[in-house]
Amino acid sequence: MIPWLLRDDPFPPLSQALAEPNGLLAAGGDLSAPRLLAAYRRGIFPWFNPGEPVLWWSPDPRMVLFPDEFKLSRSLKKTLRRADHEVRTDTAFQEVMRACAEPRQGHSGSWITADMLAAYTRLFTAGHAHSVETWRQGRLVGGLYGVAVGCAFYGESMFARETDASKIALAHLVAQLRRWDYGLIDCQMHTRHLASLGAREIPRGRFVSLLAELIDLPSVPGPWTFDHDLVA
Repeated sequence: MIPWLLRDDPFPPLSQALAEPNGLLAAGGDLSAPRLLAAYRRGIFPWFNPGEPVLWWSPDPRMVLFPDEFKLSRSLKKTLRRADHEVRTDTAFQEVMRACAEPRQGHSGSWITADMLAAYTRLFTAGHAHSVETWRQGRLVGGLYGVAVGCAFYGESMFARETDASKIALAHLVAQLRRWDYGLIDCQMHTRHLASLGAREIPRGRFVSLLAELIDLPSVPGPWTFDHDLVA
């Protein structure tokens, strides 16, 4: 059994997270900005399907991307050099979230519900959540969104309507986070796609230790403006 959180209840210790399903820690509570920020500071994130209560997770191991380990493939370098796109930040946050919520091949629904959209929009308005967007000929073709706490970035979701459009956004995010001395990008769960980009699994204990070093460092407030030099 996992605990049910009332409005002001604290999260239980991460040691109480289930092994199956991996990382399920608690249910209930709300999606207020204070609750979400408290969760991220402890390495916890919400993930639940429509019609379910809010479910809180902290899997072990944890998938992370260290900015210096990002793999810029030969094909992606070629795409970046074409410069037939524009990368913007924090100009279309809700559009990015809605695009991430669109049905994907093999999946009929999305965990990005209207409540999640409203909750993360509140974080965006407060300067904690961010979008990185790939535009081509005035059209949003790819991007990602996530939450920054201190010098840690928590990636939530990404989408692409054209080849490499999400990777372009990620490459620019990584380059900027390096410039700002961010320590990691949380990717939550293992996927082959993330592993191909350089992300890897680390024990939850190490992840939490890294967070303790990063979350109280000065964070760059939103809206973000990128000023890096991305050399592909």
